[in-house]
Amino acid sequence: MHIILVGVNHRSAPIELRERLAFRREQLPEAFDRLREEVGLSEAAILSTCNRVEIYAGVPEADGTVARLRRFLSERGGIEPAGLAERVYHYTEPQSVRHLFSVVSGLDSMVLGEGEIVHQVKHAYEWAKHCGATGKVFNVLFQRALNAAKAVRAQTGIGCGRTSIGTVAVALSEKIFGRLAGRTVLLIGIGKIGELTLKRLADRGVRDIRLMNRSPERAAEAAARYRATPLPLERLQEELLEADIVITSTGAPGHLLCRADIEQAMRKRHQRPLCLVDLGVPRNIEPSAGRLDNVYRFDVDDLQGVVEHGHRARQEAVDQSRLIIDHRVERFLSWWREDLERCEPSPSALAAAP
Repeated sequence: MHIILVGVNHRSAPIELRERLAFRREQLPEAFDRLREEVGLSEAAILSTCNRVEIYAGVPEADGTVARLRRFLSERGGIEPAGLAERVYHYTEPQSVRHLFSVVSGLDSMVLGEGEIVHQVKHAYEWAKHCGATGKVFNVLFQRALNAAKAVRAQTGIGCGRTSIGTVAVALSEKIFGRLAGRTVLLIGIGKIGELTLKRLADRGVRDIRLMNRSPERAAEAAARYRATPLPLERLQEELLEADIVITSTGAPGHLLCRADIEQAMRKRHQRPLCLVDLGVPRNIEPSAGRLDNVYRFDVDDLQGVVEHGHRARQEAVDQSRLIIDHRVERFLSWWREDLERCEPSPSALAAAP
């Protein structure tokens, strides 16, 4: 079997393209069925985050697999193959294995050393396993990759400093308003990124934090931990009139906030400045809203400049992290080679076969 990776990330493709390729959890069973039937994968996993969409493919024969996976992504996103080809990267083993270990360890993230990616990879693996898409090789591969990430975070300083998208979102808001104490923040979406953002807002002294989530129970639980106020999504338009900062991080398939909604709110706010930080992929806020007067809109691709300083501070830990990853990758490849040898019949057994 071969391990092949095909994907796009924040360096190879803009958010306009990534959001067209993104997978929601409920779409995974059908996607894995198609990958088995149309691409011929024997094992598979799909990693879909705000910064990347990657398909990890286990196939008996490598010939033609990359082309079929590119076609699968092209059809999914409604993108001409020629327009997608220059954006997609692909690797075969051992590079595909090393890439996975680097990704889960935070070395390939926009925010170097981010912690959310560990949970995202873990969930991607668990969902693939739940759908019956993984087998012996991918079960070991992803478990070893997750263990490598734990070792990297425990033995290096890669996770020090500003290491989450949510933290960077708060830092970006501070660039607009200065100190956030005394500001009103509306946070929509209480997943892993949303909760980390909530924690950072509380740490920054923000006392008026209002939470909205598809699950009201989840919003109430998070609000109780951080002394925030849970609100129903139905009050979104009303809350736009009071918020100074709106941060969204949901998996909603369409825009939660359209330009017309924000334009109407800005008239009623008498053009008081509004900062919108959209961490969703697909995006939660209509991009053209950023062209309105006194509206400062940012999405995940706009965070790059904010993270550069933190990258330099953590760069010293990268070389040490890569040594750990290289060692763990070689251990996996050694196990895999030995397993393949055990599964292949010996020449004497072949000679004795009828």
